[in-house]
Amino acid sequence: MWYYLLKLVISAALIVVVSEVSKRYATIGGLLASLPLISYLAFIWLYIDTHDKAKVAALSWSILWLVIPSLSLFVALPLLMKKLAFVPSLIVSTLIMFACYAGTMALLKKLGYAALTT
Repeated sequence: MWYYLLKLVISAALIVVVSEVSKRYATIGGLLASLPLISYLAFIWLYIDTHDKAKVAALSWSILWLVIPSLSLFVALPLLMKKLAFVPSLIVSTLIMFACYAGTMALLKKLGYAALTT
């Protein structure tokens, strides 16, 4: 129980730090947000929980492939905000990102990369 609480507190603290820094220094906030901090923590938590290097390696490969469609959000959001308010822009850019995820998953399945399609 304490272990899960520790994981939650550390993970949430990272999000709070990034958002607070971003209020004052957008560039530094962007730098912090772009770091794979959540992935890094996920590797640590997964290894501590399983001691399975293969699972950590599989997670790393999955993250690599799935970072690509997530980039669509960062392209679509600022472009949409030139024409729409923040909330509609965020919703539409999120839908675009999900469509890109679906397309990526379908492509990976077609290419036989089963680790992401199961």
